[in-house]
Amino acid sequence: MGSAASAPHGESNPARGHSQPAQRHVSAQTPLSTARTITMGSTASIIPRTSQDLRKKRSALGLRPDAPIEVDKDIQDREDLFWFKTRLVLREPFLEFFGTLILVLFGDGAIAQVLLSTGQTTAPGGNGFGEYQSIPWGFGIGLMLGIYVAGDSGAYLNPAVTFSNCLFRQLPWRRFPVYLLAQLLGGFVGAGIVYANYFSAIDWYEGGAGIRTVPPATQATAGIFSTYPQPFVSKANQFFSEFIASAILMFVIFALKDRGNNGVPRSDKWFPLCLFFLMFGIGSCFGWQTGFAINLARDFGPRLMSHAVGYPSEVWTAGGYYFWIPMVAPFAGCAFGGLLYDVFIYTGSSPVNTPWLGMKYIVRPDIAIKERRERVRREKADGLV
Repeated sequence: MGSAASAPHGESNPARGHSQPAQRHVSAQTPLSTARTITMGSTASIIPRTSQDLRKKRSALGLRPDAPIEVDKDIQDREDLFWFKTRLVLREPFLEFFGTLILVLFGDGAIAQVLLSTGQTTAPGGNGFGEYQSIPWGFGIGLMLGIYVAGDSGAYLNPAVTFSNCLFRQLPWRRFPVYLLAQLLGGFVGAGIVYANYFSAIDWYEGGAGIRTVPPATQATAGIFSTYPQPFVSKANQFFSEFIASAILMFVIFALKDRGNNGVPRSDKWFPLCLFFLMFGIGSCFGWQTGFAINLARDFGPRLMSHAVGYPSEVWTAGGYYFWIPMVAPFAGCAFGGLLYDVFIYTGSSPVNTPWLGMKYIVRPDIAIKERRERVRREKADGLV
């Protein structure tokens, strides 16, 4: 159950990134120690320039030197506090962590309720508290809310989406490992919360305290946390199922964030809701064979958690060592979906829209380095770095 959004325009505009942080242009002559006043809509806010030391730490992580925050004038009373400084440096990774946590919390929570309540006659209709369609709803709602939570980070919530933005939208590569770790931890913790909440129900459903089984076992509950393929699906079909769903995810995200697309101005403020319908559609149409992981953080993090709390090693070996497919296929699929959009539709800044479809950067990396230095120089002149 992948997530995705788009990052702030100018760094990598794609991913699940929906609420884009407002661009904050500052004169290159503005002293680092002074506060600057900006207008957000009709409200003026004081946003202090991050200290030189914190700016260096953020830059080392591939983040914009100034944290995207709005604060009060009494900021000086708190800016020396350890946690306040830590939060300034790691604000975007924290947002990715909590956005992914919410995605997994709602998605895995939906699976747990549907599976564990199967056949409950006390439910309306007498056949459990949910059905398969509840699962795409859960992941769609989790993605939408996660986007709202993680807006200032770009709200990628999916390593494959982050990767594609690095590849095609100039998101700094140094940011990728930071976001990757935050997203994996978010998935791990989100699944852990679901496990704690349904601990007693899992014992009851499995048939005894401490019993934990993995599909295709009859009463298996490991599928609450990570995906497992249907036993009849071939390895090639498993990969293709995740690949095509991931490609659709990235293609549509790029379309929704493309300012050159006339449909975007009408849908931009509805981006989180659009992603809800996208996730719901993928789950409803491409979810049966493999569980539509389309997101390393949503699958590997919870899979690791399930093994840590006592599920057997079959979490790794089930389905002919299926676990590696949700790790690799989403990256390949999202990269292909992004490439497809840029080759045939996108007219903005992209490696595809350069000589030789970007191949010159592989043949002549010195050109890429030179152009990157020039881009950094322009950003410094605009006060963005």
